[in-house]
Amino acid sequence: MSYRLSPEHEELRRTVAEFARTEVAPVIGDYYERAAFPYDIVAKMGRMGLFGLPFPEEVGGMGGDYFALCLALEELARVDSSVAITLEAAVSLGAMPIHRFGSPEQQATWLPRLCSGEALGAFGLTEPDGGSDAGATRTTARLDGGQWVIDGTKCFITNSGTAITALVTVTAVTGRRPDGRPEISAIIVPSGTPGLSVGQKYSKVGWSASDTRELVFADCRVPEDHLLGERGRGYAQFLRILDEGRIAIAALAVGLAQGCVDESLRHAGERVAFGRQIGHYQAIQFKIADMAARVHTARLAYYDAAARMLAGEPFKKEAAIAKLVASNAAMDNARDATQIFGGYGFMNEFPVGRFYRDAKILEVGEGTSEIQRMLIARELGLPA
Repeated sequence: MSYRLSPEHEELRRTVAEFARTEVAPVIGDYYERAAFPYDIVAKMGRMGLFGLPFPEEVGGMGGDYFALCLALEELARVDSSVAITLEAAVSLGAMPIHRFGSPEQQATWLPRLCSGEALGAFGLTEPDGGSDAGATRTTARLDGGQWVIDGTKCFITNSGTAITALVTVTAVTGRRPDGRPEISAIIVPSGTPGLSVGQKYSKVGWSASDTRELVFADCRVPEDHLLGERGRGYAQFLRILDEGRIAIAALAVGLAQGCVDESLRHAGERVAFGRQIGHYQAIQFKIADMAARVHTARLAYYDAAARMLAGEPFKKEAAIAKLVASNAAMDNARDATQIFGGYGFMNEFPVGRFYRDAKILEVGEGTSEIQRMLIARELGLPA
């Protein structure tokens, strides 16, 4: 077993790393402070083919794999997580459901634009009263004259209100099963559909340059053929999407954790205290050593989960482990990096200030740390 990157993957990693350093790092602080969506950066990422990385060439993709996406996310997040989460959500949550479960017509309609980055897709699962309990969906959809009529509210939806958002795929209760449990289906709702109201951007602690909004559906009507996959299989479909997405979020978290190491090493070589560079002091050395160990461990975890997924092997437990370990590493490293920087670490003009603000959501989004532990326990055979 080897975790050395193939020449193709290494070339991609280097290309994205260079892009992050030269195109993202110099400007992202301004976007972040203004809470502005970085359309110019997203357009450049589209021209690079990043939004099409894991999709076949016949639908406009780059013909790569999911691991390639993860490598790109890690390198972007070493510099900024807002840009990284925009890519992650657009690909693994926006376009991937259509690739996995869409009809040929749906794929032909949506995937070329999504793969090019000219349009973004969103994933409408979370609800105000749902949170981790996605099975408690209250949004409903009923058939009326060949149309789905959708009513309900979704919250915390990434990429749902940009000027280039093309669609949101929503989960909704479309009926009841014989045992009384809700039948949950997934439905594609194009942007601008009457009855779909897009809320104002949330004022967030972190990820300030990404787009996150509430969506309200009130007598929102779309054609019956906008059903994604099988009726009643929407919840199961999105569980599969979330399993994959946890690997991508783990890669993003590793990138943030590595960025903390990068910035701390630089600062340790520049900052002088008591007549010496602070990198000479064992307290600083030990902090950075622990940070590097966390990154290495978390990176191996997501590499392993991705390898299992691409090999067609079960990977639910490994994806949960990767997400849990990597998000913990990101939060711990962000805290330690801020401590190493001292007062400067509390200033938004320094990357570690942004890293600290961005890290916490990684322990919450796409499945909280508690949910990851629950999944791991169940996969180990412990009672549900």
